Amino acid sequence: MNVNSPNSLLTVPTGQLKIPELPPTSVSVGSKTILLSLVIPTYKERDNIKNVVKTLSQLLDESIPRDYELIVVDDDSPDRTWEVAQSLIGKYPQLRVMRRQQERGLSSAVIRGWQVARGSVLGVIDGDLQHPPEVLTQLFTAIERGADLAVASRHVDGGGVSSWSIVRRFLSRGAQVLGLIILPGVVGRVSDPMSGYFMVRRSAIAGTILHPVGYKILLELIGRGRIGEIAEVGYVFCERQEGESKVTWKQYVEYIHHLLRLRLSTGLLGKFSNRTRFPIGRFIRFGLVGFSGVFVDLTVFRLLRTVIHLGLTRSTIFSAEVAIVNNFLWNDLWTFGDISKRQQEPHQRLKRFLKFNAICLAGVILQTLVVNLLCNALGMNEYFAKLIAIAIATIWNFWLNLKLSWRVTDVK
Repeated sequence: MNVNSPNSLLTVPTGQLKIPELPPTSVSVGSKTILLSLVIPTYKERDNIKNVVKTLSQLLDESIPRDYELIVVDDDSPDRTWEVAQSLIGKYPQLRVMRRQQERGLSSAVIRGWQVARGSVLGVIDGDLQHPPEVLTQLFTAIERGADLAVASRHVDGGGVSSWSIVRRFLSRGAQVLGLIILPGVVGRVSDPMSGYFMVRRSAIAGTILHPVGYKILLELIGRGRIGEIAEVGYVFCERQEGESKVTWKQYVEYIHHLLRLRLSTGLLGKFSNRTRFPIGRFIRFGLVGFSGVFVDLTVFRLLRTVIHLGLTRSTIFSAEVAIVNNFLWNDLWTFGDISKRQQEPHQRLKRFLKFNAICLAGVILQTLVVNLLCNALGMNEYFAKLIAIAIATIWNFWLNLKLSWRVTDVK
């Protein structure tokens, strides 16, 4: 087969981010099980990828010859990193390449790579040579000695950073302290919770549906996986020699988002959600979006009543419709963003909006009936009645939108 043929690329998995219990069947019948599958997520790493593959191959050929595979997962880099990696397959038979054109993000790239991996041990290393490759042997040794997870850390003996600014050091340490406050039971198990360089036993995370946020997935594995013993190996984080850094303020925001999501999904609310199968985390996000819609709704409602002097019923309907548009945009971006990212065609988004609008308009009718009942029949204050009606309509809207507007079954 011509290695430059599109057929030499791995098929990108779809659906839930879940690692299979058993590795996929090997191509050659009777071949022995692979020990290590090392994923290298890349984006615009054309200048680095050849050296990365060469260095890692030489290192692993010495320690575990023919018992490993390197899986480059590229997010359709504009510099065609995937194409350069693909051209190396003939020279490095342990190399496999995946080109993702629909999804984006380092965390999901790593998991997609693990989903096609054949190893009993799964690992990840950056594609920019900032993670020293020689630490791989120490991580693998820790796994062999019984650890479920082996993490390369900048904050243990032998670890550090080469030339970080004071601001970046402060942000890194601040993120760790914040994590200890929000999620001590998870963050407290490792000294470097934002590490992106580690190995984990397949059996410790297989079968678990993962929900990573942003660039770091270590906390996701510790929080949701069956991680027993954890080993840490010190390493010095080096500055990149080629390419451009991808560290931005957005990473820290996503880290905080991830902490809060894990806090909600693994605590008491998470246990309730697992037992009842009610998506409590998604409902909370839907509720927060709805809360923002309350201010939009009430503001427009007041303007219509006091400035334009519309009647109670028409003011209720018009203000609610403005809030519906507000809520759809935020829900599509955040509450159901994991589904929306896989349904980005204009007709799909329009279809979601029309369904959302229809459901919410039915909710508006329900809300209007409640407002009129409470105001006209019970003599309640119209603004207080409006708040009660909004709460009732929120539950209605969430449940039907969950079942109809953002359906996982719509994803190809």
